[in-house]
Amino acid sequence: MLQHVNLKNILFLDIETVPQYEHWNDVPEETQELYGLKTRYQRKEEITAEQFYHRAGIWAEFGRIICISVGYFIEKNKKLQLRITSFKNESEYALLKNFKNLLDNHFKQEKHILCAHNGKEFDFPYIARRMIINNIKLPKKLNLVGKKPWEVPHLDTLELWKFGDYKHYTSLKLLTHILGVPSPKEDIDGSEVYQVYYQENDLNRIVRYCENDTVAVAQLVLRFLNLPILEHQNIISV
Repeated sequence: MLQHVNLKNILFLDIETVPQYEHWNDVPEETQELYGLKTRYQRKEEITAEQFYHRAGIWAEFGRIICISVGYFIEKNKKLQLRITSFKNESEYALLKNFKNLLDNHFKQEKHILCAHNGKEFDFPYIARRMIINNIKLPKKLNLVGKKPWEVPHLDTLELWKFGDYKHYTSLKLLTHILGVPSPKEDIDGSEVYQVYYQENDLNRIVRYCENDTVAVAQLVLRFLNLPILEHQNIISV
């Protein structure tokens, strides 16, 4: 499939999420109970739901999106460039609306495809769920009801690397390492986003991290196609 995709029709993306509340005591009592039930299978018996709350951002029911970074290829002076931009806002509703507008106005055609690392398991369903929670109508690219697997307009670099092996998980950091792509994890990783956002109040640092992941996903697709990765000067923030 990848061999037949025009690179300029792909929208690369990554999201960053945090728990909906900074402190466990701010979480409504019923939500606390439901979170405990939801996470029971992941927690060891000695770890309480409160102690596990810093992980709440990985579930759309208990987390929220604080950044969506996107990238797309263009050709300028016969050279491929990657344009990167981010949607970031204290209001998740505004962030999601702006992202929806991008999809509805610029990436709505049949030829357009969304691409992320582990996107089919995380990024794409998470965005869709948070849109529904925020009473936002799903854009066409995220509304998969009734679609056959080959009709879903999504690419996933993790899935591409699996080659049909559904037991095999490879992190973005490992995959970039073995394929010679500059590491996106030079500053923070996903486990630190909660602290950087709530305790350090440094959204810009998280945005840089999110954009680096998006660049890495785009570079991986180039490697899968046996094309040279982009030099730094050909990666443009807009």
